[in-house]
This record gives sequence, structure tokens and C-alpha cells, in this order.
Amino acid sequence: MTHLLAIDQGTTSSRAIVFDAGLRPVARAQQEFPQHFPAPGWVEHDATDLWTSVLQTARGALARARLTGADIAAIGITNQRETTVIWDRATGRPIHRAIVWQDRRTAPACEALRAAGHEPLLAARTGLLADPYFSATKVAWILDAVPGARDRAERGELAFGTVDSWLIWNLTGGRVHATDATNAARTLLFDIGANAWDPALCALLRVPMAILPAVQDCAADYGMTDPDLFGAPVPIRGVAGDQQAATVGQACFRPGMMKSTYGTGCFALMNTGADRVASANRLLTTIAYRLGGQTTYALEGSIFVAGAVVQWLRDGLRLIASADQTQALAEAADPAQGVVLVPAFTGLGAPYWRPDCRGAIFGLTRNTGPADLARAALESVGHQTRDLVLAMQADWGAAPPGVLRVDGGMAASDWTMQFLADILGAPVDRPVVTETTALGAAYLAGLQAGVCPPPDAFADRWALDRRFAPRMEAAERSARHDRWLRAVQATMMV
Repeated sequence: MTHLLAIDQGTTSSRAIVFDAGLRPVARAQQEFPQHFPAPGWVEHDATDLWTSVLQTARGALARARLTGADIAAIGITNQRETTVIWDRATGRPIHRAIVWQDRRTAPACEALRAAGHEPLLAARTGLLADPYFSATKVAWILDAVPGARDRAERGELAFGTVDSWLIWNLTGGRVHATDATNAARTLLFDIGANAWDPALCALLRVPMAILPAVQDCAADYGMTDPDLFGAPVPIRGVAGDQQAATVGQACFRPGMMKSTYGTGCFALMNTGADRVASANRLLTTIAYRLGGQTTYALEGSIFVAGAVVQWLRDGLRLIASADQTQALAEAADPAQGVVLVPAFTGLGAPYWRPDCRGAIFGLTRNTGPADLARAALESVGHQTRDLVLAMQADWGAAPPGVLRVDGGMAASDWTMQFLADILGAPVDRPVVTETTALGAAYLAGLQAGVCPPPDAFADRWALDRRFAPRMEAAERSARHDRWLRAVQATMMV
């Protein structure tokens, strides 16, 4: 049993990748699932879609690798964070659709928390802000919206979990209700200093503690899968939220190392070691990973829309048939057009935190066409990343290392990564294995199972595919980003 199975449950699709003992991917499967938008700013998933797509892709990847569960040393799980599921412990059925991390319906509740002066307490204990992005206000909303749910939750009849917990429950046939420290740290209910659920925060946010999962290290024993699922029971030994899994997969184990993942959103994390760095620039202080009971912290900047802006070009405007067409369009665009797209479709994340904002386009002329919109869409990802990097640099108190490690779907676009290097004025490194989220999950599982080496040895294996060096002159970089900042300010005034 020298192979590892990584389950990567994302916002728009579920993937499964089989890795060999050298952490080389040997087979994969992927499946998209429906998105539900019941009201403006609301985003939901059917939690059964998440589970069935995970099961099917895991079976598909094993079949393509010509393996069964008996060949797998361990399973690692990584997942979209903050997305909230509540289910009946007796039946295993969700009581409501999952409320996705992008969802903004609890913005009024968060505003009430800020108005009542509770945000400093939330930040001090959780490292987070009073924002609908996080799980706790979603939990309270479901318990209030579903008749009888709050009383049933108080009696311990219901279970809450982020997506990892929901998958663990189903994989183990309902025997294990658990999460890891990185996912717990994204709920607004977990004291990241004490490494425990906080009773005072649960009371403040009206979340009964009876529904919370047990919290474990990222590499730990999460039980065995039901033997009927994969032909044999398989141990689940690694769990981490997607951005923390990518941090592990990018081998960002030293303080100051930084990675940025480009999926539906964009998330940049900087390892701050054993130090919890309180942000003065509205970044998040979070748990990067917890191994052997030792917690490593990070600063995080969250952008809600990155790859999703390309989906919008495809599905909303129908300017493209596939995502890979954006690079050719961007190359064909007229740079003199100066179109700026602020993709605040579900609000603005760090460092602005304005859930009420919506997207805007500036600089349109009669000559503006699809190519210019595609270019502005890709450039928006670079500009948002620069906002995060500058904030991290200010919070860290010193310039971070002059390299940003990147991964995720958009990292495959040479044009986008070159613009990112240009607007940052720093090198951007793309690894050979860009599936770093799944890689991180596989590594954590393999570490616990005794298949993978310790972190330092794993870091030595990190391999560079391409480095993108900045080419843009400093004056142009500054002028372009100033135009972006003006557009953001105008967006926030609407």
C-alpha cells in the first residue's frame, strides 16, 4: 500500500488524484456539480452533490490507476473552506442546502456584530473579521430558517461541519464527526491560540456547541472508510482546508514564505511560524497547519473572484467557449484602452472587506471589445494580488522573500502569470506539480501513514517549472495600479 488518494472538493467541482509513493500523480478524475443562486448574493450547493461527486471521482481515479482501496495507504482530504453543512445525525441527510463561502446573505448579521462592538473580540480570538464569508453566521441562519432546527441542534440531534466534516462523516458511514484545525479556524468559533472551540463565541454567534465536530491535527487518524465504498477499508489520515493544503503542497514551511492559489477565488498565505501576527491592514490571522500538536500560523488575504471572472466571461457574457481562450484574447487586446474591471460580484475581500460592493467596469469606449474585457478580467487578478502582497509586507514588518509561489487553474496561463510578475515587481514561481492543493492533502495523509518524509525532506523535492521575471517599468507599474485603486474606490462609493 504505497499509493495515496487525495480528495479535493472545490467550489465548482470535485477532483480525486492518486499519487504514488514519490508523490507523483498517476491518475485523476474530476466532476463539476450544479451551483444554486436562490437570491442576489446567495450561493448554495446541494450537499449530496458534493458527496456523490467525491465518491464518483474517487472511484474513477482508482479505476484509471487500476487500483482498489486495498492498494491505498491513506486518503487525504482538502476542501472549499467556510461552506456550511448541517445534517441530521440519525439519517445523515442535510436539513438545508450548503451555504457556500461566497454567500453574502448574513451581511446584516455581521454588520450588527460590528455595530455592537464585537469585532475586536472576534479578531483577537479567531484572527478573523465579522464577515459573512465565515461559517458561524451561516450556521445561525440555517438554524433560524429551518423550522425546529435550533431546538434539535440544542438537543444534539444535528451535526454541523465544513465540507471536510461532511465528507468524513459519509466516508466513514457516520462513525466519525471531526474536522482539522485549519477548517475549524475558519468558522469564527475557534480560538486559534487555545486551539479549542470557544464557548463565549458560540454563545455570541448563537451556535450550539452540541453540533460541533472534534478538532484534530492536519495529519491524524480520521477513521476508516466504509469497506463497501472502495472494495476495502481505507484510512483517512490527512485533512486541511484548500488554501492550507496548497501552502503545504508548495512546501512553504519557513516563516516568510508565501504562496498564492488561483481557483474560483485567489488566496495568498504567508507563513509566520509560531507567531500570530495581528494584521493592521485587514488581513486574516489564521492557522497554516497543525502537526504533532504544534501550530504554525499565517497571514492570509482572500480574494473572492479570480478564476470565477473567467467563468463569468464564459457563462455570463458568453464571450468565450472555454477558459483557455482568454490568453489569446488578452494578447490581442489594445493596451491603450485602459479598461479596468473590478470583479466584486460577491463583494470585495481583503484588504477592503466590503460585502455590499458589486462589480464594475471603467474606461469603456466605442472601441472596447471582447479582447479588452478579457484582458481587464485577467489583469484584475494581478491587481488584487498586489493589494494583498503590499498589505502582508506592511503587517510582516519586513519585505517578504522576493518570490511568490503560485498554483491553481489560472497559474497555467503564461500571460496571467507574466502580468502578475509585472504588477508585483517580483518573480513568480510556478511549480512542476500545479495540483498543489491535492498534493498537500496527499502529503499530510502520507506523513501520518508513514509513507512520506518529514517536511524538510518534502521541501527539498519542490521543483520549479517556470519563473516569470518582471519586465514592466516601475513607473508604468505604479500608474497602472493607481488606476486600479481609483476604480476600486469608485466601486465602493456606488
